[in-house]
Amino acid sequence: MPLTGRAALIAALGSVPIGIWEPSWTGILAVNTPLAVACACDFALAAPVRRLGLTRSGDTSARLGETADVTLTVTNPSGRPLRAQVRDAWPPSSWQPGTEVEASRHRLTVPVGERRRLTTRLRPTRRGDRQADRVTIRSYGPLRLFSRQGTHKVPWTVRVLPPFTSRKHLPSKLARLRELDGRTSLLTRGEGTEFDSLREYVPGDDTRSIDWRATARQTSVAVRTWRPERDRHILVVLDTGRTSAGRVGDAPRLDASMDAALLLAALASRAGDRVDLLAYDRGVRALVQGRTASDLLPALVNAMAPLEPELVETNARGLTATALRTAPRRSLIVLLTSLDAAPIEEGLLPVLPQLTQRHTVLLASVADPHIARMATARGNVDAIYEAAAAAQAQTGRDRTAEQLRRHGVTVVDATPDDLAPALADAYLALKAAGRL
Repeated sequence: MPLTGRAALIAALGSVPIGIWEPSWTGILAVNTPLAVACACDFALAAPVRRLGLTRSGDTSARLGETADVTLTVTNPSGRPLRAQVRDAWPPSSWQPGTEVEASRHRLTVPVGERRRLTTRLRPTRRGDRQADRVTIRSYGPLRLFSRQGTHKVPWTVRVLPPFTSRKHLPSKLARLRELDGRTSLLTRGEGTEFDSLREYVPGDDTRSIDWRATARQTSVAVRTWRPERDRHILVVLDTGRTSAGRVGDAPRLDASMDAALLLAALASRAGDRVDLLAYDRGVRALVQGRTASDLLPALVNAMAPLEPELVETNARGLTATALRTAPRRSLIVLLTSLDAAPIEEGLLPVLPQLTQRHTVLLASVADPHIARMATARGNVDAIYEAAAAAQAQTGRDRTAEQLRRHGVTVVDATPDDLAPALADAYLALKAAGRL
């Protein structure tokens, strides 16, 4: 039952002249007794907070960087009108820094027996589930001298999804896919592709494509055209161990890996391939299997949204065993992890043959552009030492990538902005070469 600032101000203003002209208890009581009676009446006329009915509605999900509107409906079943200040509390990451006070506080008036709606606009700064905290209501009387205050738990969850910023590259990758898929004049040939049709030989065609039986039945030389196989299986493996927590720019490596995985999934599903997702460090953090093309992206973003890097070393043997169980038939396994030498040489390389003997393996890693800038730095002694350390780090990554290539692994190492299109290009290149 907090006393308002207005009541304190009236008491102070009334006490000043009494203190000057009649400094006695009688004078103080003469001023404060009517004020106390007014406060008691004001408290009695304030609507009770505990009896209010509160419900929520609105958005349950939003992409990172976008807004989500959550509506709080306040019902006043009491016999007194509600004049209130409302604080709708959410975690700090639900708003841009510095805007949470203005966004979470509302003024409200609800007549007797009626209801009113308040809309709290969230603009989350992190992925994951944002759960509503307590709703604090301060109800005032008509004089606003005294108030009633109480809290309510009104559960609501807004899931903040990955932003999928790389979707801007999807049209150009789909155009390339249509070329590979035979929907334009360019048709590819290679091992593991499907026969498409016969056409007349033109200079420059591979002579191995000549269909001699068809040529014998007609007056011109006929060649076979091929198209990449459809309905292939792709398993995208997200490493959520400690190396994924390293920040490159403003975001963890895991976020860049997710963005690349979403572009690859969108492209592969348009190509008719089946895409599954496995997130793993020392256990399965997320698993998406058997989704249709229309359901794939919603399922992936929902599975990725709550993922956070775990500060543990990824169990490479467990990851490999889980991947093999998830992909029992020949597949393309896309491993989004780090190219740091120690985790690869001590963890992945010893078990890599288990994957490569059955599957095609593509490894994608997020490179830090700051390392490249440091490697070329000049100036004072500190800059020279930083340049030497950066050059050593880059040499280690290059050595690790070369070791993986010797095991038959396709390696993509690119900055966060370039990783998604580079991974999509690597997938298209494998498809064109007939290695899927």
